Amino acid sequence: MESNVSIVSEFIILGLTTRPELEPFIFISFLFIYTVALAGNVIILTLISIDSGLNTPMYFFLGFLSFLDICCTSATIPKMLNSYIANAKGISYYGCAAQLFFFTWFTGVELLLLTVMAYDRYIAIGNPLRYATIINRRVCIIVAITISVIGCFNSTEHTYFTFRLPYCADNKINHFFCEIMPLLKLACADTYMNEILVFTADFILGICCFILICISYVFIINTIMKIRSAEGKRKAFSTCASHVTIVSMYYGAVIFTYIRPRSSLTLEKDKIVSALYAVITPTLNPIIYSLRNVEVKESLRKVTKRLLIHRRQASAK
Repeated sequence: MESNVSIVSEFIILGLTTRPELEPFIFISFLFIYTVALAGNVIILTLISIDSGLNTPMYFFLGFLSFLDICCTSATIPKMLNSYIANAKGISYYGCAAQLFFFTWFTGVELLLLTVMAYDRYIAIGNPLRYATIINRRVCIIVAITISVIGCFNSTEHTYFTFRLPYCADNKINHFFCEIMPLLKLACADTYMNEILVFTADFILGICCFILICISYVFIINTIMKIRSAEGKRKAFSTCASHVTIVSMYYGAVIFTYIRPRSSLTLEKDKIVSALYAVITPTLNPIIYSLRNVEVKESLRKVTKRLLIHRRQASAK
C-alpha cells in the first residue's frame, strides 16, 4: 500500500544550468527580461486605463493579457533571481506548491484569453456593425471572470494531485521553477493518473483552444478576402498579426512541453522551451502589440507629450 505522505519538506531548484560560471550571465539576463516585462506591461495597462480612446473590448482584453503576463513572470522570476543573490536554491514544500498553483493558474487563463481574443477579432472584422452589441463591457467582464474561475479550478486540481504524491528522497527539481513535469519525475509513486490529468488539461486548454483559434482565423481570412480595397485588407490583417505571433509562440511551447509521453521527456530541453512561454513571451507581448499597433503608439505619444508639458509647467513654477 502506497503512502501519500511526503517526507520532503524542501525542494532544491537547480535552475537553468548547473555551471556556476554561467550564473552571473543568467542572473543579469533574467533581471533585464523581468524589468522589460514589468515596464512594458505596466505601460500597456496605464495607457488603457487613462486613454479613453483605448476604452474598447480589444484593449480590455489586451490589458487583461498584460496583467496576466505580469503575474506569470512574477510567479517565477523573482524567486529565481533571489536564489542567485542569496546563493540559496531551496524552496519550501508549500512555497513550491504555491508557485505551481499561481503559475498554472495564470498560464491556463492566458490560453483561454488568447482564444477569446481570436473570437473578438472575428466579430470585429466579420460583423463590425454588431460588434459593440455582441462584445460590450459587461460581456468582457463576465468573460474575464469566467476564464479566471476555469483557470483557478484547473490549477487547483493540478496542484492538489501533484502534491498528493509522496516525495521520498530526491528533492532536486531539474528546472528553474516548480513545474508539474519535473515534480512528477521526483515522485516515488505511480504518476500515471497525474500524466493523464496533465494530458487531458493540456488537450482542452492547448489543442482544443488552438483549434478554436484556427477556426476563427479561417472565418477571419475568408471575410478579409471579400474586402475589395487593398488598404482595407491591410488594416484588417494588421489587427490580427500581433495576436497570431503571440499565439504561435505561446501555444507551440505549451503543446511541445505537455503533449508528449513521459518516455520522451527531456527536462534539459524542456527548461529552455518553458522559458519561452513562461518568460520570453510575456516580455514580448507588449513590444509586439505596441510596435504593430498604431493606436497604442499614438496613445503613448500623447501621454508622453502630456507628461512633458506637465513637467515643464511644474518646473516653471
